[in-house]
Amino acid sequence: MNFIYSKQGLSGGEKRLQRLLEILPGAASWTTLLGMGILSFWKPILVAVLVIAYDLYWLLRLLYMTLFLVAAYLRLSRERQTDWMAKVRGLGPHEIHHLVILPVARESKKIIEPGIQALAEQTFPSQKTLVVLAVEERASPEIKNGALEIQQAFRDRFLDCLVVVHPDGLPGEARVKGANASYAAKEAARYFELRKISFENVIASCFDADTVVGPQYFACLTYHFLACPDRTRASFQPIPVYHNNIWDVPGFARVLDIGASFMQMVEATNPEKLITFSSHSMSFKALVEVGFWPLDMISDDSAIFWKSFIHFDGRYRVVPMYITLSMDIAAAETWWKTAINVYKQKRRWAWGAENFPIVIRAFLKAREIPLTSRIRHGFKLFESHWTWATGAFLLAVIGWLPVFFAGREFSNTVLYYSAPRIKSIIFHLASLSLVTTIFLSLTLLPKRRLKHSFLKKLGHAVEWLSVPVVFTFLSAVPALDAQTRLMLGRHMEFWVTEKKRDKAA
Repeated sequence: MNFIYSKQGLSGGEKRLQRLLEILPGAASWTTLLGMGILSFWKPILVAVLVIAYDLYWLLRLLYMTLFLVAAYLRLSRERQTDWMAKVRGLGPHEIHHLVILPVARESKKIIEPGIQALAEQTFPSQKTLVVLAVEERASPEIKNGALEIQQAFRDRFLDCLVVVHPDGLPGEARVKGANASYAAKEAARYFELRKISFENVIASCFDADTVVGPQYFACLTYHFLACPDRTRASFQPIPVYHNNIWDVPGFARVLDIGASFMQMVEATNPEKLITFSSHSMSFKALVEVGFWPLDMISDDSAIFWKSFIHFDGRYRVVPMYITLSMDIAAAETWWKTAINVYKQKRRWAWGAENFPIVIRAFLKAREIPLTSRIRHGFKLFESHWTWATGAFLLAVIGWLPVFFAGREFSNTVLYYSAPRIKSIIFHLASLSLVTTIFLSLTLLPKRRLKHSFLKKLGHAVEWLSVPVVFTFLSAVPALDAQTRLMLGRHMEFWVTEKKRDKAA
């Protein structure tokens, strides 16, 4: 489909439709929260019934997610033992090359170098990997010099290691990671063309600068790419974990990002609805055909999936890979600054709602995409952002309002006395999922850090009891913030997450 994946350059009806769809997610979230709050005062019995119904729905959904989380964990554990390079060799000789783009804005050499070292230690031959450090022109001299030092130290261990400086303020671009990555990808395209390397045989990976992969990662990616029936119409999504500095951050930051990893594990069990998130890979041929990443959007990781899905008329999918890559948890020098950074990072993730109006505009025109597919994907996109902004409030806050606002009429009803008991049963059943989550979080902790005391690991388990507060204030509130900004037309700029690791780490 010939569709420009952007909110820029619209006129007339398209511009009005875009604006209406930008308002919709935030309006739906605020209507839900304010409506339930007002009804709690006006019709407490009705709200109590609605809250119990929502709690039951939430419980069923939680149990469902827990079952698939366990299934994903078991498969992840099993596939850790796989010799992926042997499986690649079993598919016969192939001239596969890898392109790894690492956008750099404020990340120092200390942050980037461990990931580069990991790329050089792959079971897949590193001489077939082109590494591109995509440095912003506005980066400080220290950051630029660090990139050049890495280039000199590692160039001979790869096909090549390029430092590409992305000029600031190019026409049609915003200050977003996608613009930087696209500029670097175009330089890589010229590099491959000069060496007669076919784009069909290149797998492109766009990683955050702090990403560290295990030694089997690119062998696993190569196998999935070669085994995929229509490999130029697919992205390949690993499981992101945030282990690089996991012991150096406050507990609330750990719980949030482990929760994000668990959500991605659950999503991996349903490939039909899976979209790209954070670091991922795709055919370089497909990337070139769709015109690279959007140049004016913050949520480039999910936007490239939607852009590809629309461009290829719905014949595009995400292949889950049960292998992990590790990144940093947002951190800072103090507890309070870390909380601010975590809030900003989650708000940036939630800004993925900017995809909704563009995707729906495209779906209204895309007759080549089956109607059922458009409805399924459109509803999932809307519902996920609505739940993100409202779920924690409905469970942790609004559910108790009828008790506070209840008059004598409500206090004399059977529901008044039975509601707390019903909620207690629901939350006791939910505790089974919590125990499972705690156990899995402990087993997934990086093995090299087991030198930390038993008491510290016990403390990590206890941290999960803070989930209602943490997810309300550092997940739901940032999501509502992002949707409100989109609703009011206050568009965000890309915020680079601060990376900080303990010197001893």
